[in-house]
Amino acid sequence: MIGLRWRLELPFPTGLYDMTDNVGYIQIGISHDTSELACDSIRYWWNTYGKVRYHSANSILLLCHGGGSNSSRYYIFKQDLQTLVNELGIEIRIAHYPPYTSKYNPIEHRLFPHISRVCQGVIFESVQTVKDLMATATTRTGLKVLTTILDKTYQTGRKVALDFKSNMKIVFDEFLPQWNYTAKPELQVI
Repeated sequence: MIGLRWRLELPFPTGLYDMTDNVGYIQIGISHDTSELACDSIRYWWNTYGKVRYHSANSILLLCHGGGSNSSRYYIFKQDLQTLVNELGIEIRIAHYPPYTSKYNPIEHRLFPHISRVCQGVIFESVQTVKDLMATATTRTGLKVLTTILDKTYQTGRKVALDFKSNMKIVFDEFLPQWNYTAKPELQVI
């Protein structure tokens, strides 16, 4: 299981936490906190670390909080997620924490407090300073943090394609479908 979370400060750190290996992966966006940034963060993690570490995986489980750029209510996130799984060729299962319960997401107490601790009281002179500082977060239990900067400009106010909801390959669970669903890759016709 991978925990997924991002915050709303500038710059925008998006985070994935691998509970198996006790490793945090922070991608720092410099533009806007959007669903596209969230999916680019997942893409970067998978292409750089995930597919090497989990080479035989046929799916990814992401534990997400319920709001922000990856909100369970926003179809733009689902649309960007569908684009991502089509590109990666691996299904991604999303389990959102219900509103006001994201504090139970492991990323909230195993990664972000330690990143906050190393950044406490520091004046950020550059995004590179933020990146370097976050990478120093460790714990006695062996937490390791890997950071990178995603310097793409993300557009706000994007709308879902008109036919997305009727044609999407997102499969909603029977139990709590508003928070639990799977994005399956669409077969590519050659």
